Amino acid sequence: MARWEQFESEAGELASAVKARFQAAETHILATLRKDGSPRVSGTEVDFLGPDLSFGSMLNAVKARDLRRDGRCAIHAHPSKDGDAKVAGVAVEVTGPEKGAYTTGSEPPGDFHAFRLDLREAVITGVEGDELVIRLWRPGEGVRTFRRK
Repeated sequence: MARWEQFESEAGELASAVKARFQAAETHILATLRKDGSPRVSGTEVDFLGPDLSFGSMLNAVKARDLRRDGRCAIHAHPSKDGDAKVAGVAVEVTGPEKGAYTTGSEPPGDFHAFRLDLREAVITGVEGDELVIRLWRPGEGVRTFRRK
């Protein structure tokens, strides 16, 4: 797994495109795993703070409980004609003094959960001419491109 800064270092152009897709809209879709292993989707916002992609949750929300139990998750950026971006990995809760570095002033009132994403993969999908083009990055593997007609 990798922090966002490793993604930028290994695949700067793709990381910039994925980041732009996330920054183009305020809300995105977070997929977590329920206790029984079935999927749950929730809305979320993301930030790029320091070396990480980070996101939060209201205190004790079901998505936070899911992530605290099993951090595996995926975040799908709000779709647009400019590309479809997704990241997947493991959410790591940020607590204690380190939590201050993951706040932006837009957190919910009161206490909240802060998470950073350890990336397992990042994908951007778009249409080029008559082809569907998928660009996939995984830590240490570089970018692979798949084209489908």
